[in-house]
Amino acid sequence: MSYPGYPPMGGFPPIPTGNNPWGAPSNPPPIGLDMQSGFSQQYNPQQFMQGSGFPYGGMNPHQGAYPPADGAYPPVPGYGAPQQPQMPGYGMYPQPGGGHQPGMPQPGMPQPGMPQPGMPQPGMPQPGMPQPGMPQPGMPQPGMPGFNQGYPGQLPGQPLPTPGHTPMPITGQPTMPAPGQHPMPGQPPMTIPGQQPVPSYPQAPAVNPSMSQYPSQSSGTPNIPPLQVAKRGTIRDAPNFDPLRDAEVLRKAMKGFGTDEQAIIECLGSRSSKQRQQISLSFKTAYGKDLIKDLKSELSGNFEKTILAMMKAPTLYDAQEIHDAIKGAGTDEECLIEILASRTNAEILEINRLYKTEFKKTLEQAIKSDTSGHFQRLLISLSQGNRDESSHVDMSLVQRDVQELYAAGENRLGTDESKFNAILCSRSRAHLNAVFHEYQRMCNRDLEKSICREMSGDLERGMLAVVKCLKNTPAFFAERLYKAMKGAGTKDKTLIRIMVSRSEVDLLDIRQEYKRMYGKSLYTDITGDTSGDYKKILLKLCGGND
Repeated sequence: MSYPGYPPMGGFPPIPTGNNPWGAPSNPPPIGLDMQSGFSQQYNPQQFMQGSGFPYGGMNPHQGAYPPADGAYPPVPGYGAPQQPQMPGYGMYPQPGGGHQPGMPQPGMPQPGMPQPGMPQPGMPQPGMPQPGMPQPGMPQPGMPGFNQGYPGQLPGQPLPTPGHTPMPITGQPTMPAPGQHPMPGQPPMTIPGQQPVPSYPQAPAVNPSMSQYPSQSSGTPNIPPLQVAKRGTIRDAPNFDPLRDAEVLRKAMKGFGTDEQAIIECLGSRSSKQRQQISLSFKTAYGKDLIKDLKSELSGNFEKTILAMMKAPTLYDAQEIHDAIKGAGTDEECLIEILASRTNAEILEINRLYKTEFKKTLEQAIKSDTSGHFQRLLISLSQGNRDESSHVDMSLVQRDVQELYAAGENRLGTDESKFNAILCSRSRAHLNAVFHEYQRMCNRDLEKSICREMSGDLERGMLAVVKCLKNTPAFFAERLYKAMKGAGTKDKTLIRIMVSRSEVDLLDIRQEYKRMYGKSLYTDITGDTSGDYKKILLKLCGGND
């Protein structure tokens, strides 16, 4: 027989049958192939094998290797390849010299038109490779599920084997089924880490969202932004601020007989809280006197209370207001609810620190000493400053919270107040807004109405305040201002606290909500409900008649 593509070559005597590795003379070796060297008879085996670089000094015909292919670079003149040790039984010895010989084939270099050792040849079987038409042990066969056209164990995208390298079968490695085919029976479908299963595979495993490579996805209601960070206050840092010059203005306004209240209003009503603290320090530095004490001695009434509130740092003012709401006979529960329901985690933690410093007891101890029951638990929960402040919304958790709120109130005899407390005091603003929306959709009733139906007293007011403040903080304060001025008399303490504490946060938004909700401006109602210097400083904080 002969191999296609390789015509017989002459020039060498026939090989004795005793050395014929194929067996009997009736089955001669392929014409043109020297059986001792494994190379074509066109070559001088001794010259070819000198410095060839092939292991064991030649090719073993029983291993099925073949001479090199075309395309390699010619050798550099004068540099002989290192000689290799000879294997017994081959009768091959290197020729002395080993360098370039004119007119002779170059040892170890591919020759044009000649088969190359270690390279697959057309129509020739390859050692260690699956043979066409032959079954492969442990491998899927044509027509069977999971049939793979690559070598055993080859993965999709894996590079082809290096020329001259016989790929070894990888046992125990599942093969990638062809698109549209089932995996092999008893083998799980192969997936690449970080990727979802190919959709075209039948019976692909479901995506596990709990695994790290599958980020959690929210659906339905989009993420709602957290508590507004951008300041929308009417008071901002004054440009070209000079605290020493302002301290001199205040000194002249209070020096001698009488007081220039308008100068005080213009100066302090146009500075931020941080700048007012600097003015107070400069006043003591320049004149050796305490600005707060001088203001107390020169001013009176609600005008004095407003100015002194403006001179305190915001969190210190909140701590003082909470202390005043608790001490003495009775408790101003609405003040406690207003402050604790509307402040950020950082602000509440700072209030806790200042309260302990100023009044020698913790805020929690003060709350416990003056409240009780579920209302006390609500205030203590809010005073921890531990609300989730992220903007992520998990709709599965939203729906679960809605169901639990409904089961704790409307869908039972009595009310599980602790469930309302746990959800309303710990979940983020974005999450709770989604809860309010879903509750309305699923139960056909606002959560506020459910609270009014299920609770009463301070707990009802506290829960309502939390819900309203989380839904729309400016609208919550607009309502508080309206109630403070509505009817006979004015709740000046509430009016002062809101105007001072929100003047650098969101008073512009509060004004807009006030106008939308009540049809008239906050500026107009303050003008009609207050008078004198007290009215002037409040209008200065209000900042406009819109």
